Amino acid sequence: MKATEAIAGYRYEDAEVNASHGYLLPAVRAELARIGKDKSRRLFDLGCGNGSVGAELFRDGWQITGVDPSSEGIAQAKSRHPELRLETGSAYDDLAALYGRFPVVVSLEVVEHVYAPRDYARTLADLLEPGGTAIISTPYHGYVKNLAMAVTGTLDAHFTALWDHRHIKFWSFRTLSQLLAEAGLTDIRFLRVGRIPILAKSMIAVARKPG
Repeated sequence: MKATEAIAGYRYEDAEVNASHGYLLPAVRAELARIGKDKSRRLFDLGCGNGSVGAELFRDGWQITGVDPSSEGIAQAKSRHPELRLETGSAYDDLAALYGRFPVVVSLEVVEHVYAPRDYARTLADLLEPGGTAIISTPYHGYVKNLAMAVTGTLDAHFTALWDHRHIKFWSFRTLSQLLAEAGLTDIRFLRVGRIPILAKSMIAVARKPG
């Protein structure tokens, strides 16, 4: 395992959901409701943070396993959500060897933080069973939204250049599709959530591992 504290840095004040989950979770739950009809209800949360998302999905009947490089987040998760199997770790570890493979991998608001996105994508794909589904979210970027931020002078705040351990990659439909395709995932499609679509806060990629 690499020195996970050196790549974590994100701080968690508690083990509860945050504002972004208000628009992410309904879309994720809709996807999982469809997937769960045909597959065992086991889910891996890649970048599980403080366990708040896993706890919500556990209440929906999913068995949750996950990792995060933040020892602070995992400590809060274990204290608040002992029913979840969450451990310190990262996408740079051989997670499939440690935890096995799953019909579903969820990774919300993580890929924009990783230093080596191809390593992340390979690990995500390796965690999936053949025929399994990945659900990945990241802040949305599109021409109209970027233009609106430029005109309103909010680009600096959005790109968080002066915040330690914040977003370091900014994804589009095209670049995220390429990343997932390189990892062997197929049938990639996108949802836009939060605000109206052209100004969406986040996009959710849904992709399948060939069976």
